[in-house]
Amino acid sequence: MRNLTLKICFVLMLAEFLGGCAAAAIAGAAAGSAGAVSVAADRRTAGTMLEDEAIELKARQALMSDEELNGLTHVNMTSYNGMVLVTGEAPTEALRGRVVELVRNVEKVRLVFDEMTVGAPSSLTSRSSDTLLTTKVKTSLVTNPDTTAFNVKVVTENGIVYLMGLLTVEEGQRAMETARQVEGVQKVISLFQQSAAVNSAASTRKS
Repeated sequence: MRNLTLKICFVLMLAEFLGGCAAAAIAGAAAGSAGAVSVAADRRTAGTMLEDEAIELKARQALMSDEELNGLTHVNMTSYNGMVLVTGEAPTEALRGRVVELVRNVEKVRLVFDEMTVGAPSSLTSRSSDTLLTTKVKTSLVTNPDTTAFNVKVVTENGIVYLMGLLTVEEGQRAMETARQVEGVQKVISLFQQSAAVNSAASTRKS
């Protein structure tokens, strides 16, 4: 596990300095083993993971089918355990509301975290910076032995980092503190969920 963690960290850090196909090719070298560990460690059921992927796909398809929304807004939709985080920008409050309502109407969505802002769509430079920041936060989580990195989904928008996952209160606090220490992070917003199974497992480990 330690060797795998070091391998993942190397890939993530190297990807920060390389762009395009080169970074993708290097990241692909560890995709199989890292992906297997990530899936195995995920506290969601296999069915829930598939549902989350389906939710994101259906939401994107619905957005693309609306020419006005697709052309005038910048939207990211991230589903975790049926909870969907919506980030990005819309030029008017009316368009922002339409995007959020569109996501709410997607099958299997249980709750929508509306974090969209009213304004012009962010620039490619800003989005590239957010992608790099997400990589740095993920790297910090993986290299910190006190965090459950594979149970945390990281989303960054305009320097604001959103953390999603099924964690205990203590795990969530450690993940947030780790993310706050990353250079460039303006703010960290926790959207963690708790479940009886997670808390029960944590209590068992302590006893």
